[in-house]
Amino acid sequence: FRLLYGIYYSFCLCSGAGPYRDSVLLPRTEFPMKLTGQNLIDREVQIQQECGFAELYSWQRERKAKKEYCLHDGPPYANGDPHVGHALNKILKDIQNRFEMLRGKQVHYVPGWDCHGLPIELKALGELGTSGLSPLQIRQKAREFAEGAIARQRAAFQRWGVMADWDKCYYTFDGTYEAAQLKVFQDMHSKGLIYQDYKPVFWSPSSRTALAEAELEYNPQHVSKAIYATFALATLPPKMAEAVGELGSISVLVWTTQPWTIPANQAVCFMPNAQYSVVKRRDSSQLLLVATERVSSLATLLSTELESVGTFTGTELEGGVCQHPTIPKKEVPLLPANFVTMGKGTGLVHTAPAHGMEDYSVASHFKLSVECIVDEEGRFTELAGPELQSLSVMGEGNDTVISMLKAVGSLVKEEECVHSYPYDWRSKEPVVIRPSKQWFIDIASLKDKAKEVLAKVRVIPESARGSLLAHLDRRPYWCISRQRSWGVPIPVFYHKETGEPLINKHTVSHVTQLFSEKGSDCWWELPLESLLPPEVLKKSKAGEVTDYERGDDVLDIWFDSGTSWAAVLGDSRADVYVEGKDQIGGWFQSSLLTSVAVQKRAPYKALMIHDFVISEKGEKMSKSLGNIVDPDTVIHGGEDPSVSPAYGVDVLRWWVAESNVFSEVQIGPNVLNSARDSINKLRNTLKFLLGNLQGFDPRTQAVDPKEMHYIDQYLLHLLRNYSMKMTDAYNDFGAGRAIRLLQAFITRDLSKFYFSIIKDRLYCDPEDSLGRRSCQTVLEEILDGVTRSIAPILPHLAEEVYLHAPGHNEGETLFRSGWIKSSPVWRRPGLEEAVEGACAIRDSFLSSIPGRNAAEYELTIEIEPGLLFELIESLQDEPTSSSSQLTELMMSSQTTLTSALPRDLPADALISNGSFLINLEGGVIREDSAYQVAAVPTSMARCPRCRRYTSSSPDCPCPRCQTILTRAQ
Repeated sequence: FRLLYGIYYSFCLCSGAGPYRDSVLLPRTEFPMKLTGQNLIDREVQIQQECGFAELYSWQRERKAKKEYCLHDGPPYANGDPHVGHALNKILKDIQNRFEMLRGKQVHYVPGWDCHGLPIELKALGELGTSGLSPLQIRQKAREFAEGAIARQRAAFQRWGVMADWDKCYYTFDGTYEAAQLKVFQDMHSKGLIYQDYKPVFWSPSSRTALAEAELEYNPQHVSKAIYATFALATLPPKMAEAVGELGSISVLVWTTQPWTIPANQAVCFMPNAQYSVVKRRDSSQLLLVATERVSSLATLLSTELESVGTFTGTELEGGVCQHPTIPKKEVPLLPANFVTMGKGTGLVHTAPAHGMEDYSVASHFKLSVECIVDEEGRFTELAGPELQSLSVMGEGNDTVISMLKAVGSLVKEEECVHSYPYDWRSKEPVVIRPSKQWFIDIASLKDKAKEVLAKVRVIPESARGSLLAHLDRRPYWCISRQRSWGVPIPVFYHKETGEPLINKHTVSHVTQLFSEKGSDCWWELPLESLLPPEVLKKSKAGEVTDYERGDDVLDIWFDSGTSWAAVLGDSRADVYVEGKDQIGGWFQSSLLTSVAVQKRAPYKALMIHDFVISEKGEKMSKSLGNIVDPDTVIHGGEDPSVSPAYGVDVLRWWVAESNVFSEVQIGPNVLNSARDSINKLRNTLKFLLGNLQGFDPRTQAVDPKEMHYIDQYLLHLLRNYSMKMTDAYNDFGAGRAIRLLQAFITRDLSKFYFSIIKDRLYCDPEDSLGRRSCQTVLEEILDGVTRSIAPILPHLAEEVYLHAPGHNEGETLFRSGWIKSSPVWRRPGLEEAVEGACAIRDSFLSSIPGRNAAEYELTIEIEPGLLFELIESLQDEPTSSSSQLTELMMSSQTTLTSALPRDLPADALISNGSFLINLEGGVIREDSAYQVAAVPTSMARCPRCRRYTSSSPDCPCPRCQTILTRAQ
């Protein structure tokens, strides 16, 4: 550790200074160099209690502040224990909040939890399932499970030092939150943005509910049975009939990865502006219609030559009618569609409007049937025919359809296809697309405005903006109804005879008021007459209450969390949302769309998007791989401390801060050990600073910067630059950059430079001398600046240092005393050039004596008359001195400053030279000055007290030390 050099030097003085030991001012502090094991854990908890971590959020909310900073908390899901993903997210937020609070802003941060949804329902019920349970029984069990998960997560977040009022969080199952959500629902419904329709949706047979795009995971390794099948042309398009009609029967060749949808086929689609060919198979003389562009690939696939016998444009295929391959007497038309592509398949697309989003758009345009042949469990209904009824469409039903095609001679080829396929993100099982009557949000009507407001939002990193826009483009509508019990009921009533929905501002407003007072359980608890009272029916111009029944669907949890801005922020906009990249298609989108619908603006001014946590080996964490890192084990240690030591909270926080959160974030023993070592090195520097401030009170003993040594003033200048760079880093969510700035400042500016120069003045000058007090004043400013700069990342260490630091009243805490304090007067014209010019000269000198001690040499420095000479002269009052600021900087025995080297230099003199460019007044004053340095071994002896070569004999202290010793007697 280079940082140990100063303390190591103290040890040498202490052990070898003999009778002078007690006269040397060595560092003294009770601040420990490191804390481990239970001592570390106990100390962190003690600091949280002593320094008022639990009360800090409320304190800062009550103080006067000119500006507010709002970081809106994206609700973590209340379905399990806290994990490292939580740690990454919550600590990132806390670092930013603590920085903004230290800067004087009033932070608005209300932690929240997403409490509804199927994962909680499934975990709460376990193997029981929903069989025999009423909705209220299911909801009670789900609520109890969510409350337990919330309690565990909240305790962990508090232990991590996350600043918040933990008694005032928001929960999506609270009645007041649900009421705010329904107000958004009502507003959107009144604007025609929420509607009921029968159309294809993603459906999870495993969960038996509709899903939104944000609830899907795409499995890139899904294996489907893909087929090439023929549809015989029963009626040739007119142009084709004229050209090749006499050649015989022609079949349309289609390709699909979902053979089970063939029974639901209503059309075959072509691309209007593409070219199509009728080709003859050499091996069978069969005539097939395919896209001209796909002929070559198909010939290879079918292992036969395909001879073109006629070519047609897409538009010339209109009027053609095909025979359905598995349903006798059913005919389906050839229709144009712009979604047809030529990348795979045949250029002709089998179209089943009930089981494809794009297929449905064709059906809407051409008024085709959208009949569903698949039930909620993913099985064929009786409409699919007796051969298929009750078979699973993703299993046996799919195989049966292939067999049926083979039996009628329509199956041309079957193959396995590995491709990306949507899965239910909760059950991890494949989904299907099937039509059902659901409630939707019309995203198409919101899309342009959403893009417009998103353009004004700052996105960090900017590269994520494209994904946000892509998700907007991908969704023409958003299915918001779910066929479950644990959620916010959609406030709709249905006429028992007609099935028509009753929903308007009167009905929704009344239900909203009830939810606010009683919570959403009242949807099932109260009689229908309370939910739909006479005055509401009258305003709605509806019939008797006995004509209606309440709806069973609940709202999508993305609508739950996506309306959190309405429940938590009120009329304000958040300065930032900070979440993982999975929220690009989730919470960021749902919040944007609902806010644009109601407020015509984004609910956030900025988005900060981080990546996920993975193992050190780059693997996704899973129980099966045994690579899960538990944050509680990181903090408190495992059963075997040699394998899983207690690292403490600040190591976890350092890991978060140091990581590049915009790519996958690795965690494991090596990463955590590195973080611990970095903190211990930092503690070592802080211990050095604290030790040398023993007995110093900055309130009464601080030296005015104008009276300081130049090098001390120069360090204040460096400290000011450091503080400004740190402020900029935190402003840009650059905690990692802040750590790099910290380490560079400590290593380059302090350990290798300043500490190595000032140790003689610190240890050996008179205790109350101007030079020593000047140095201590700067050390106190450095300690204060460094401690405050690390406080957002390492709040426990920062408060621990503050408890030991001088100049504070009892009971004061760092977080209640503000950000780094730097002054513009710390920058003086010419100061930087004088010190850096002297450092350039010193570097030339040191390079001429590699591996030797600079203190054993006397220097003669020649600088040609000019600006550099004047600046260096300010560091040395006399031509030759062993105690000047220039000599201190050179770390030599003595230094002579001259405009010309003497001619009688000793033969063993080492000559080095160089030049230094002075740049003042923004480049107005520029001067490149040359210099030479002559280094000669000193004839002086080493002082037995200070160890400098400034004594006349080895047994006699140097004049400076002799004076100090005489005064002490």
